[in-house]
Formats: sequence, structure tokens, C-alpha cells
Amino acid sequence: MIEVLWHGRGGQGAFTGARLLGAAYCQREGHHALAFPTFGPERRGAPMRAFTKLSAEKIGDRSALETADIVVYLDDTLFSADACAAQLRDGGVAVVNSPRDFALPQVLSFDANGISGELLGRAIPNTALLGALVTLLADLSQGEAEQAIRALMPPRLHEKNIAVLEAALERFEPKARSAGAAGRFSAEKGGAR
Repeated sequence: MIEVLWHGRGGQGAFTGARLLGAAYCQREGHHALAFPTFGPERRGAPMRAFTKLSAEKIGDRSALETADIVVYLDDTLFSADACAAQLRDGGVAVVNSPRDFALPQVLSFDANGISGELLGRAIPNTALLGALVTLLADLSQGEAEQAIRALMPPRLHEKNIAVLEAALERFEPKARSAGAAGRFSAEKGGAR
């Protein structure tokens, strides 16, 4: 099983990102996913977490995650190197929405807000971060992510969000390849490779 922990603020789309990832993964027969959020004070801008579990077997464990294979930060103000290190499993990777480079080997950053702002007209980083996860997950394709966008988002948002996904893949993949993280995770193979 691959487990993904999402950190965001209310209104940034962390739960939508978690759901999109789960829906994309389930496009293949024999793939199972579970996505759910956890909230503190329910208001726009408040820190929240979401979770996605991906497996080649049915998922019975519906508990929140304390550690994960991949930790995603939709807002770099929520990132802390110490907290991230405590949440990442061995071989894990953190993806941070930030134009800054954190100079940590297990942390990959890219400007998801910049991509979404450029193509959507506002900073909604979840679809760009989905593109980053397509790069990291060996058993997930761009086409499956596009199908999830079409299944979960209103039709008026399809083409722009698919353009965000494509731009994110194009910009994130070289960084992931140079870090040795592209295709690192496979639920079919039992975790990090």
C-alpha cells in the first residue's frame, strides 16, 4: 500500500487533490483507493490534512496517517523540515508547493501555485500536485489522472485543469528524475522501490 498525507489550508483543495489521486488510481482494474479529510476548526485558511491510500488489495484500514510514503504540502508555510522528517517513511518523498528549494534530498519543491495561477487565473495547486504524484507513482498514468479530472470536476473546469496537469508533469518530471524519485512508488510492488 502507498499512503499519501496532504497538508493544506481550508479552500486550497487538499481534499479534492486526495480524491482526484484516489479516483485516478482506481481507473485500473484491481486498484483500490481511499481518500478522506480531517479538519480542525472548519474555516477557510485553517490548516487541515487529507489522506489517500492506494493499494492493489482492498483497503480495510480507514485510520488517519501519522507517517506516509509521500507527504504533500499545498502551502509551504505548513512545511517544517523536522515535522516532515518525522512523517516520512524510509524511502519517502515530500512534495512542497513552493518556488524555493529546500536543499533536502527527500524534499522536492515546485511552484504549483505559479502553474495554476498562470493557467486557471488563481492559485489552486491541487491539480498541479496531482501531476507531481503521477510522476512519482509507477502505477499511475497521465491518462488516468485526466479521467479522474473529468469524473470529479464540473465540465467547465476539465480543459483548464488538464492543462495544469500537463504543465506540472512537464515541469516536475525532470526534477523528480534527477532526484531518483520518478516512478519510485508502486502499490503493486508493495511500496517504495
